[in-house]
Amino acid sequence: MTTAAGTDLVTAAETLIRGRRAIRSFRPTPVPEETQRAIFALAATAPSNSNAQPWQVEVVSGRTRDALADALQAAHARGRRSVDFPYSEDIYTEVHQKRRAAAGGALYGALEIGRDDHDARDAYNAESLRFYGAPHVALLFAPDTAEARLAADVGMYGQTLLLAMQAHGVASCPQGLLSFYADTVRDTLGVRGGKLLFGISFGYADDHAPVNRIEVTRAPLDETTRFHR
Repeated sequence: MTTAAGTDLVTAAETLIRGRRAIRSFRPTPVPEETQRAIFALAATAPSNSNAQPWQVEVVSGRTRDALADALQAAHARGRRSVDFPYSEDIYTEVHQKRRAAAGGALYGALEIGRDDHDARDAYNAESLRFYGAPHVALLFAPDTAEARLAADVGMYGQTLLLAMQAHGVASCPQGLLSFYADTVRDTLGVRGGKLLFGISFGYADDHAPVNRIEVTRAPLDETTRFHR
Protein backbone atom coordinates (compact mmCIF):
# COMPACT_ATOMS: atom_id res chain seq x y z
CA MET A 1 0.00 0.00 0.00
CA THR A 2 1.39 3.42 -1.00
CA THR A 3 0.71 6.29 1.38
CA ALA A 4 -0.07 9.81 0.22
CA ALA A 5 3.41 10.84 1.35
CA GLY A 6 4.92 7.95 -0.59
CA THR A 7 2.98 8.94 -3.71
CA ASP A 8 4.21 12.50 -3.39
CA LEU A 9 7.79 11.27 -3.12
CA VAL A 10 7.46 9.08 -6.23
CA THR A 11 5.95 11.98 -8.15
CA ALA A 12 8.77 14.28 -7.04
CA ALA A 13 11.38 11.69 -8.02
CA GLU A 14 9.78 11.20 -11.43
CA THR A 15 9.73 14.94 -12.01
CA LEU A 16 13.33 15.36 -10.90
CA ILE A 17 14.84 12.42 -12.80
CA ARG A 18 12.82 12.74 -16.01
CA GLY A 19 13.18 16.51 -15.99
CA ARG A 20 16.97 16.43 -16.10
CA ARG A 21 18.48 16.83 -19.53
CA ALA A 22 21.77 17.96 -21.05
CA ILE A 23 21.66 21.71 -21.63
CA ARG A 24 23.96 23.09 -24.33
CA SER A 25 23.22 26.80 -24.19
CA PHE A 26 23.44 28.79 -20.96
CA ARG A 27 22.80 32.32 -19.78
CA PRO A 28 25.83 34.08 -18.26
CA THR A 29 24.06 34.60 -14.92
CA PRO A 30 26.18 32.97 -12.18
CA VAL A 31 24.76 30.55 -9.65
CA PRO A 32 24.96 32.08 -6.15
CA GLU A 33 27.78 30.65 -4.03
CA GLU A 34 25.41 29.51 -1.28
CA THR A 35 23.40 27.55 -3.87
CA GLN A 36 26.57 25.99 -5.22
CA ARG A 37 27.68 24.92 -1.76
CA ALA A 38 24.27 23.40 -1.04
CA ILE A 39 24.38 21.46 -4.32
CA PHE A 40 27.84 20.04 -3.79
CA ALA A 41 27.14 19.21 -0.14
CA LEU A 42 24.09 17.23 -1.25
CA ALA A 43 26.05 15.48 -4.00
CA ALA A 44 28.64 14.39 -1.43
CA THR A 45 26.07 11.98 0.02
CA ALA A 46 26.50 9.79 -3.08
CA PRO A 47 27.25 6.10 -2.50
CA SER A 48 30.71 4.62 -2.96
CA ASN A 49 32.39 1.28 -2.32
CA SER A 50 33.13 1.02 1.44
CA ASN A 51 32.29 4.73 1.68
CA ALA A 52 35.70 5.56 0.21
CA GLN A 53 34.32 8.69 -1.54
CA PRO A 54 37.16 8.59 -4.10
CA TRP A 55 36.29 11.82 -5.90
CA GLN A 56 38.02 15.16 -6.02
CA VAL A 57 36.00 17.97 -7.54
CA GLU A 58 37.34 21.25 -8.91
CA VAL A 59 34.60 23.89 -9.34
CA VAL A 60 35.67 26.66 -11.70
CA SER A 61 34.08 30.09 -12.17
CA GLY A 62 34.93 33.68 -13.09
CA ARG A 63 38.31 34.57 -14.52
CA THR A 64 39.67 31.09 -13.88
CA ARG A 65 36.80 29.65 -15.89
CA ASP A 66 37.66 31.99 -18.78
CA ALA A 67 41.35 31.10 -18.59
CA LEU A 68 40.53 27.40 -18.63
CA ALA A 69 38.25 27.81 -21.66
CA ASP A 70 41.02 29.65 -23.52
CA ALA A 71 43.58 26.99 -22.62
CA LEU A 72 41.28 24.15 -23.70
CA GLN A 73 40.58 25.76 -27.06
CA ALA A 74 44.29 26.38 -27.61
CA ALA A 75 45.09 22.75 -26.79
CA HIS A 76 42.34 21.62 -29.16
CA ALA A 77 43.64 23.82 -31.97
CA ARG A 78 47.13 22.36 -31.52
CA GLY A 79 45.90 18.77 -31.22
CA ARG A 80 47.36 18.44 -27.73
CA ARG A 81 45.16 15.76 -26.26
CA SER A 82 45.94 14.03 -22.98
CA VAL A 83 43.56 11.35 -21.76
CA ASP A 84 43.78 9.67 -18.34
CA PHE A 85 41.24 6.95 -19.17
CA PRO A 86 41.91 5.49 -22.65
CA TYR A 87 39.10 6.02 -25.12
CA SER A 88 38.23 4.36 -28.41
CA GLU A 89 35.09 4.19 -30.54
CA ASP A 90 35.54 0.42 -30.30
CA ILE A 91 34.12 0.42 -26.77
CA TYR A 92 30.62 0.81 -28.26
CA THR A 93 28.75 -2.14 -29.69
CA GLU A 94 26.59 -1.80 -32.79
CA VAL A 95 23.42 -1.17 -30.79
CA HIS A 96 25.19 1.48 -28.71
CA GLN A 97 26.42 3.17 -31.88
CA LYS A 98 22.86 3.33 -33.21
CA ARG A 99 21.70 5.08 -30.05
CA ARG A 100 24.59 7.53 -30.27
CA ALA A 101 23.82 8.24 -33.92
CA ALA A 102 20.19 8.98 -33.10
CA ALA A 103 21.19 11.41 -30.35
CA GLY A 104 23.73 13.06 -32.63
CA GLY A 105 21.14 13.43 -35.35
CA ALA A 106 18.80 15.23 -32.96
CA LEU A 107 21.58 17.52 -31.71
CA TYR A 108 23.00 18.54 -35.09
CA GLY A 109 19.52 18.79 -36.54
CA ALA A 110 18.61 21.38 -33.91
CA LEU A 111 21.82 23.23 -34.76
CA GLU A 112 21.04 22.99 -38.50
CA ILE A 113 24.38 21.32 -39.14
CA GLY A 114 24.31 18.76 -41.93
CA ARG A 115 25.35 15.16 -41.41
CA ASP A 116 28.37 15.48 -43.71
CA ASP A 117 29.36 19.01 -42.68
CA HIS A 118 32.41 17.89 -40.73
CA ASP A 119 33.92 21.37 -40.53
CA ALA A 120 30.81 22.77 -38.83
CA ARG A 121 30.70 19.82 -36.45
CA ASP A 122 34.36 20.25 -35.55
CA ALA A 123 33.81 23.97 -34.97
CA TYR A 124 30.89 23.23 -32.66
CA ASN A 125 32.96 20.71 -30.71
CA ALA A 126 35.72 23.29 -30.31
CA GLU A 127 33.22 25.88 -29.09
CA SER A 128 31.87 23.37 -26.56
CA LEU A 129 35.21 23.70 -24.79
CA ARG A 130 33.86 27.04 -23.60
CA PHE A 131 31.31 25.02 -21.62
CA TYR A 132 28.38 26.00 -23.88
CA GLY A 133 28.50 29.45 -22.31
CA ALA A 134 27.91 28.14 -18.78
CA PRO A 135 29.41 30.37 -16.07
CA HIS A 136 30.67 27.37 -14.10
CA VAL A 137 32.22 23.96 -14.71
CA ALA A 138 32.95 21.14 -12.27
CA LEU A 139 35.83 18.80 -13.11
CA LEU A 140 35.53 15.33 -11.57
CA PHE A 141 38.76 13.53 -10.74
CA ALA A 142 39.42 10.01 -9.55
CA PRO A 143 42.61 9.07 -7.63
CA ASP A 144 45.86 8.33 -9.47
CA THR A 145 45.31 4.66 -8.61
CA ALA A 146 41.82 4.58 -10.13
CA GLU A 147 40.68 1.87 -12.49
CA ALA A 148 37.14 0.80 -13.39
CA ARG A 149 35.84 0.26 -9.85
CA LEU A 150 36.84 3.68 -8.51
CA ALA A 151 35.76 5.33 -11.75
CA ALA A 152 32.32 3.80 -11.22
CA ASP A 153 32.16 5.43 -7.78
CA VAL A 154 32.93 8.82 -9.32
CA GLY A 155 30.23 8.12 -11.90
CA MET A 156 27.68 7.58 -9.11
CA TYR A 157 28.80 10.85 -7.58
CA GLY A 158 28.38 12.55 -10.94
CA GLN A 159 24.78 11.39 -11.36
CA THR A 160 23.98 12.48 -7.81
CA LEU A 161 25.50 15.88 -8.58
CA LEU A 162 23.39 16.25 -11.73
CA LEU A 163 20.21 15.50 -9.80
CA ALA A 164 21.21 17.84 -6.98
CA MET A 165 21.64 20.61 -9.54
CA GLN A 166 18.26 19.81 -11.07
CA ALA A 167 16.63 19.95 -7.65
CA HIS A 168 18.04 23.44 -7.11
CA GLY A 169 16.86 24.68 -10.50
CA VAL A 170 20.35 24.65 -12.00
CA ALA A 171 20.88 23.32 -15.53
CA SER A 172 23.83 21.12 -16.42
CA CYS A 173 25.65 19.24 -19.16
CA PRO A 174 28.10 16.37 -18.58
CA GLN A 175 31.04 16.75 -20.99
CA GLY A 176 33.30 13.81 -21.64
CA LEU A 177 35.28 15.88 -24.16
CA LEU A 178 36.81 17.92 -21.34
CA SER A 179 38.65 14.81 -20.13
CA PHE A 180 40.51 14.62 -23.45
CA TYR A 181 42.64 17.56 -22.25
CA ALA A 182 43.44 16.39 -18.74
CA ASP A 183 46.97 17.85 -18.63
CA THR A 184 45.65 21.24 -19.77
CA VAL A 185 43.04 21.19 -17.00
CA ARG A 186 45.59 20.22 -14.34
CA ASP A 187 48.14 22.81 -15.50
CA THR A 188 45.61 25.64 -15.66
CA LEU A 189 44.08 24.88 -12.26
CA GLY A 190 47.33 23.95 -10.53
CA VAL A 191 46.04 20.45 -9.78
CA ARG A 192 48.66 17.86 -8.96
CA GLY A 193 47.63 14.27 -9.47
CA GLY A 194 44.29 12.64 -10.03
CA LYS A 195 42.70 11.25 -13.18
CA LEU A 196 40.14 13.43 -14.92
CA LEU A 197 36.99 11.45 -15.68
CA PHE A 198 34.66 14.15 -17.07
CA GLY A 199 33.37 17.65 -16.49
CA ILE A 200 29.92 19.10 -15.83
CA SER A 201 29.11 22.57 -17.12
CA PHE A 202 26.36 24.24 -15.12
CA GLY A 203 24.35 27.43 -14.75
CA TYR A 204 20.95 28.62 -15.91
CA ALA A 205 19.53 27.47 -19.23
CA ASP A 206 18.86 29.74 -22.18
CA ASP A 207 15.24 28.73 -22.65
CA HIS A 208 15.10 30.29 -26.12
CA ALA A 209 17.90 28.17 -27.61
CA PRO A 210 16.55 25.46 -29.97
CA VAL A 211 19.37 23.11 -28.93
CA ASN A 212 17.88 23.00 -25.43
CA ARG A 213 14.60 21.65 -26.74
CA ILE A 214 15.82 18.49 -28.45
CA GLU A 215 14.29 15.20 -27.39
CA VAL A 216 16.30 11.99 -27.10
CA THR A 217 14.70 8.61 -26.60
CA ARG A 218 15.53 5.84 -24.17
CA ALA A 219 15.77 2.18 -25.09
CA PRO A 220 12.74 0.07 -24.11
CA LEU A 221 13.09 -1.35 -20.61
CA ASP A 222 13.09 -4.96 -21.82
CA GLU A 223 15.99 -4.17 -24.13
CA THR A 224 18.32 -3.19 -21.30
CA THR A 225 16.90 -4.89 -18.18
CA ARG A 226 16.12 -8.50 -17.28
CA PHE A 227 14.10 -9.54 -14.26
CA HIS A 228 15.15 -12.97 -12.89
CA ARG A 229 12.64 -14.84 -10.74
